[in-house]
Amino acid sequence: MIRTFDAIVLGAGAAGLMCAIEAGKRGRKVVVLERADRIGKKILISGGGRCNFTNLYCTAENFSSANPHFCKSALARYTADDFIALVRKHGISYHEKHKGQLFCDGSAREIVALLERECREAGVEIVVGASVREVRRDADFAAATNEDEYRAPKMVVATGGLSIPKIGATPFGYQVARQFGLKIRECYAGLVPFLFNREDGAAYAELAGVSAEVVASCDAQQFHDKMLFTHRGLSGPAILQISTYWQKNATVTIDLAPGRELTASLRSVAAGRDLDAAKSAFRKVLPQRLADRWLDLHRPKDWTNPSLAELERRVHHWQVIPNGTEGYEKAEVTAGGVDTGELSAKTMESRKVPGLYFIGEVVDVTGQLGGFNFQWAWSSGYCAGQAL
Repeated sequence: MIRTFDAIVLGAGAAGLMCAIEAGKRGRKVVVLERADRIGKKILISGGGRCNFTNLYCTAENFSSANPHFCKSALARYTADDFIALVRKHGISYHEKHKGQLFCDGSAREIVALLERECREAGVEIVVGASVREVRRDADFAAATNEDEYRAPKMVVATGGLSIPKIGATPFGYQVARQFGLKIRECYAGLVPFLFNREDGAAYAELAGVSAEVVASCDAQQFHDKMLFTHRGLSGPAILQISTYWQKNATVTIDLAPGRELTASLRSVAAGRDLDAAKSAFRKVLPQRLADRWLDLHRPKDWTNPSLAELERRVHHWQVIPNGTEGYEKAEVTAGGVDTGELSAKTMESRKVPGLYFIGEVVDVTGQLGGFNFQWAWSSGYCAGQAL
């Protein structure tokens, strides 16, 4: 059966639902097609099930893209305060956890319920289990499923990226972009743990479970946060953050004791200068297992001041060359995507194909950890919804 609408939205994630809500509010007849059996699956698992739905300190500097200016217009038109107002309207209690990150006090299901209710009130139709097998354009856009064909003069691609395939991530959005001749920036896993190279794995894998506050640096970026050793490599917020800026074979520099001087006591006149004294000093700053392992691996050749200075330098400049990442299975987001040069920064509409829009994760705009990717979804979805 052929069904006609004013707009078709492909994908019932954060961006797609926000877009549909805004278009529906403006009197547009909108259908959202979702291939999964329920809406908002990535929202439901985010933030440990509590959904880090935005960040109080969201700016363009919190995003990476081939065009760092592209996101500014959308972020200014629909801000974190705008989404917070929507959360409050629905009586959802929330808290700030860390560095402006806002989480539901209860469950991420509350955010999905908010979006579902807003869609219902805006007259938006949502079809789940709608696997689109073909997209084409003649007089209108058409999206064909096994059951029906949906037609509309406007189509919005909000199908997400490649991260977390176990909940249904597919490359469909990129395929649609290529079908219509849009350029794609190379995609890769972002906000993702690193894998050790063979040498570092042999040296540090036994520290799995140890966490430390570090500064991780790469490609002129640095993040001060927690790092976690795993059996396979390095994880934790500092590592996830820097991973988005890392390229294959590049070096990541890690300061294991930011702002602290570990060898100062060893250089005093009365201090003992031996391995036991060093371990005692290091344990005051670092977790014991890390302190002991580090000194076992980097024991100075002697205990002279120059050797202690080198020991100090190395603990603040640990050079790691990861053997890749954990990939899309563990990545929180897909970096790269539809080239922003193909889209209007104000409306998200294709410059080549009038009536075709791309929003959310499928676009080459990647937020840092901490609610920024959700804010990009809300902001880009809002802008497209206002233009439909």
